[in-house]
Amino acid sequence: MKQFLKETLSPSTWQTLRSAYYSVIAIKIRLFGRPPLFAETTKAKPRRIADGFYDKFCAGKGLDVGHGGDKIMPDADGWDFEDGDAQYLRGVPDEKYDFVYSSHTLEHMVDAAIALKNWWRVVKPNGFLLMYIPHRDLYEKKKTLPSLWNLDHKHFFLVDHDEPPDTKGIVPLVQKSLSECEIVYVKECTAGHTVTDPAKPSDGEYSIEVVLRKRAKR
Repeated sequence: MKQFLKETLSPSTWQTLRSAYYSVIAIKIRLFGRPPLFAETTKAKPRRIADGFYDKFCAGKGLDVGHGGDKIMPDADGWDFEDGDAQYLRGVPDEKYDFVYSSHTLEHMVDAAIALKNWWRVVKPNGFLLMYIPHRDLYEKKKTLPSLWNLDHKHFFLVDHDEPPDTKGIVPLVQKSLSECEIVYVKECTAGHTVTDPAKPSDGEYSIEVVLRKRAKR
């Protein structure tokens, strides 16, 4: 139905309908709270525990952007669509957090570079920006938009290179967008991934994990 409406309605009508829908959902969340959800962040937890991910990168006060009810840490602050546009994080002070985490959100941003800059803006010096984004060839299993699995995806991602018009390399995007940035690692995460059929949704992990450290200015 969602695909049918998007293809049938004019772009402006589709956007108006979509905005109205999310406004209603936001009101519901403010009134009744956001229910817990066990999604990609939960799926990655066993691997991350084994890797020491939480001890290395999630100490102190954190912000989870686009958490959807599946926070990286129970005591992390959350930001989702009911709080405003995640591309800007309006109202969040500069250098407030020891770490900022985002799972499967960057692909929804209209301007991924602006989103990165604002997520980076609120990280303290020596803190971390942690991202988990769907890998194009593991999740989408196609090269151009639209996504078969989420019509709100605005970009596809690979690790190290762009493939216009729809695919961005996360490493070159980071290098062009952020200053005082140390790339601790960028890696493909494939634990439990077995589905290669492009007509079927993927299982297991099908993401790129990115860990960036914000160097203190000299």
